[in-house]
Amino acid sequence: MTALSNADFAARLLKLAQDAPAFQPTAIYDVDGDCIEFLSQPCPFYGERVDDLITVYRSQDSGQVMGSLIKGVRPLLEKHPGLRIEVQDGKVRLVHLIRARLWTSNLDPADILSVTYRKLIEVAEESNVETELTPIAV
Repeated sequence: MTALSNADFAARLLKLAQDAPAFQPTAIYDVDGDCIEFLSQPCPFYGERVDDLITVYRSQDSGQVMGSLIKGVRPLLEKHPGLRIEVQDGKVRLVHLIRARLWTSNLDPADILSVTYRKLIEVAEESNVETELTPIAV
């Protein structure tokens, strides 16, 4: 086996990447962590803790909201039984979970947390993502 030059290695890697499927916004429920991770873009990001439920992901380049981590999904569904109506075939649109949290908060609409929640709702709506919640008894 011969060693590849840096240029040959880069060319092979790019060829492999060409065949990769295009990125699709996604939300995945992790049963063990009882959390949902949402990504709307394939870019480097950092997390910013908003409250005990949500960590917002922001693009390293622009600082714009591009995803989130929602913790404590089971307790959120138990606290808001009306959300069960939104679960269809074991799936729920991410935006419904985020809205439920915002609507039951005592935040001032001008508060930075309210603004962050509204921006996350906007990104989730644009992405139109849903996640499978079948392991949760809803």
